Amino acid sequence: MPTTTTTATVTVFLLLLLFLSGTGIPLSSAAPIPGLDSFLTQQSRIDPKSTKDPFPSLPSSLKKSLSSSSPGHLHIPSLISSLLSLSVPIPLHVRLVGPDFTSSSLLTSFLQSSVTSSHFHLISTPSPSQHSLSVTHSLHLDVSSSPSSLSSSLSAAISSALSASPSSLRSPLLSISYTTVDSIISRHFDSEKSDNSVYIYILNLGVKSKQPYAYSYYHADSSAGYTNCLGTLWTGNKRYLWIDLGAGPVDYGPALSGDGVLPRGEFHPLAALHGGPKSDKALLSEFASLIYSAYQVLVVPPLRIPVHFESSLIVQLIHIHASGSEDLTGLDWNMIEKSFRNEANDGGGLLFGNQSLEFKKYSIKYEECSICSFAISRSTNSFTSRFLFDNYTLIVSEYLDSKRLHQILSDSAEEFRRVAGLQEEEFGSRVLPVYVFDLDIHTILLLDRYHQTIAFRDMVIAVRTKTAQTVSDYSCNGRHVFTRTRELQRPLVGAILQSMWGVSPTHLIWSPTHKSTLVDYTWSVGQTPFGPFSEVSSLSFVQKDAARRNFILTSLNYSVTSAIDVLESVDAHGGDRNLLKQKQYVEFIQRWHLFRYKLDKTVSALSHYDFEMAFYYLKSSDHDLYAIHDLVYTASQEIEASLVCFKDPPFPWAALSFSAAGFLALSYVYAKRDRLFRNKRKQF
Repeated sequence: MPTTTTTATVTVFLLLLLFLSGTGIPLSSAAPIPGLDSFLTQQSRIDPKSTKDPFPSLPSSLKKSLSSSSPGHLHIPSLISSLLSLSVPIPLHVRLVGPDFTSSSLLTSFLQSSVTSSHFHLISTPSPSQHSLSVTHSLHLDVSSSPSSLSSSLSAAISSALSASPSSLRSPLLSISYTTVDSIISRHFDSEKSDNSVYIYILNLGVKSKQPYAYSYYHADSSAGYTNCLGTLWTGNKRYLWIDLGAGPVDYGPALSGDGVLPRGEFHPLAALHGGPKSDKALLSEFASLIYSAYQVLVVPPLRIPVHFESSLIVQLIHIHASGSEDLTGLDWNMIEKSFRNEANDGGGLLFGNQSLEFKKYSIKYEECSICSFAISRSTNSFTSRFLFDNYTLIVSEYLDSKRLHQILSDSAEEFRRVAGLQEEEFGSRVLPVYVFDLDIHTILLLDRYHQTIAFRDMVIAVRTKTAQTVSDYSCNGRHVFTRTRELQRPLVGAILQSMWGVSPTHLIWSPTHKSTLVDYTWSVGQTPFGPFSEVSSLSFVQKDAARRNFILTSLNYSVTSAIDVLESVDAHGGDRNLLKQKQYVEFIQRWHLFRYKLDKTVSALSHYDFEMAFYYLKSSDHDLYAIHDLVYTASQEIEASLVCFKDPPFPWAALSFSAAGFLALSYVYAKRDRLFRNKRKQF
């Protein structure tokens, strides 16, 4: 009896397999193809730019394995669904530093219940429905407590720095340098790092201080005309971030009104340990919220704009200034270039191995450039503000409309090229002009009232006047933030990052729930070239990783959408069996499975932050995608139309006879209606 049951079970299973193969439904997992991975790895060493198609060099055994991966005809909806299910697993390690952390498992459960797979997002897009890319990401979390030796070292270093720090009369916070903690965290990160992933250190050390403290990121102290914005976190050059929950509380953001403020008090997760006592569960929920925000903004930030790969990147720095010698104070071109050169020359920097970055400087005298004065005069607008002196007074101020200025510069690009003597760059280079208007006026003139620089897709515009500084609409730790309008180096670094690499500012994020861009300044202190609170123009791992990831995500999204288009074309022509001949069908199957394999390898390399291998697999998959398009196009041109004739049906004599009889009967009744339906009246 058991033998009979087992035989029947095996028979049913085999019949089910045959049914799935015959209906074209893909099986749950395809068997790996031996030798394919080693072949492509060898090709990546021979041709790292993937300039040649490796398919003709494939051994016949590998081609045979690729063609035998599909036993039945292709099921197009399932293939499209598999393309749209590409997901990049993102490993994230959270280290809890301090003796007061209770349960890491509860923190893990909070995060896993709140974090789901989400799409990579795009902030600026021509179509409102295209803010989500085809590729998703999923968080793979590892939470654990750090060794007690790390917390002891950090506590001793912070206590020593606090005892040596004098009290400030201008700030309620003691200021200590971020290097006090960062040097220790960096050494621990180097000793612990086992793979390419991001580490977040959450510090709860319980350091006793006579006065609240926070970290300074700049060497200058606050004064009557300068505000040094202190914070409680730091993003490193390497892939780590640390947050000191015992520091603060700090507050920064718009002074009067606006979005993204980090409020004073205990209403933000950064200040969770300050204020009234909370339960362990409430504290861990606040920590989970903070980690999730860091994951969204710093680990998987949205793309500012889509950026396509070009092997040559050229930045044209065009300085438009008054007659006489150029005043480069606050506009040191070499420092701006150095901010990118240091990262470009680093192995884990902004560029791929086969990319080049070049800066070219040009100078234009404002008096000799008629189009420059025209652009400024046409873009100048005014606004009024109310100030309370002895009574309310209206003051009229001017600003530059960035959109109008951008339109004039775009329309007059050839004129600027002639006046500045710009060289004609070779085809295939991405050229970004940076227009800096250095105006000889003594009033404040900003772009759109608030900005020193504005980044567009095709250019960067910056402006400054002779006025040294102004009070901004932002505050930090109870003090107004001053904008040093002559200092353009850091704003230009951030604007070039947005336009050339599509790096999003650390205070902007796209929300699919709100279907709009949200502003949050939580992560806009420390090592970031964005926002009004940072004085640092160097780049952290956030900007460096995003710069290369954005190229890959843009190309990967294009490959997926293009592959879906060709699959829909195959389906529209009746399916692969009806469209493709036998020889074409075999090559199509081989190309498709090779293309899909390379996409999977691209996603895997992205997960391990191996951008070079991800770039190779993606460029190599372009050869297969082009070949698939060519096969489908050729096959569609060879389709022959045929006309199949049918015999005419017999004449419906019976129906016609019944209709005629019925018509004659009705006609007879109508003609004899008076005789058949006359009224019988009573005769008198």
